[in-house]
Amino acid sequence: MIVVKAKPLEEILGFLLPYENILVVGCDGCTQPPRGLREATLYSMLIEMGAKIKGKMNLKCKATSVAKQCDNHICSTTLGPQLEGVDAILSLACGVGVQTLTEVFPEIPVFPGQNTIFIGSQEREGGILYEKCKACGECLLGETGGVCPVTNCPKGILNGPCGGCVDGKCEVPFEVRDEMGKVVKTVTKDCAWYLIYQRLKKLNRLDLFRKYRPPRNRAISSSPRLSEVV
Repeated sequence: MIVVKAKPLEEILGFLLPYENILVVGCDGCTQPPRGLREATLYSMLIEMGAKIKGKMNLKCKATSVAKQCDNHICSTTLGPQLEGVDAILSLACGVGVQTLTEVFPEIPVFPGQNTIFIGSQEREGGILYEKCKACGECLLGETGGVCPVTNCPKGILNGPCGGCVDGKCEVPFEVRDEMGKVVKTVTKDCAWYLIYQRLKKLNRLDLFRKYRPPRNRAISSSPRLSEVV
């Protein structure tokens, strides 16, 4: 189970006010509380009202939802035909959904409407699982081009690459393990901040790359944790 908490409307408007045509994408998957089409429609109305209060009269939202935002194929086939004229996407999924939409639609900025608070586990047969969200409770994906530095950087650096980034690669080897926990191979991993730079440069938002980010409030994500649906 994945528990999410809505970001403040003011923060969401800070993401979206530079744009005019917004696609608000709900997720019918595993988030609690559910964030499907009904919630996407409500968010759309709130965003348009908030934008008008701030003097942005031409911001328009369109609401939709997908079965699972963590599924590349579903996102591509369901949302692809709806993207004509869309300037930006607001995702109501967890942090994994935001990053999936970023990967599937690299030409469009994707912003999080939720903070991911808690991620549980489900047993599933086969396949390789990639960790993409640590449920830190302070989602930065709106400032980092949809690439999470907390998860993708071994050091969790919040303000640009360290001295170990060489030719866009991380100095820390990435270990692939089998079901018994044995390391079967090591691979060279892209530097998270190199990816963030390239993404923000493509979106013409390098101002976000230069923004200072204070240390995380680790009390929000200290382990072990308990969570309840809010």
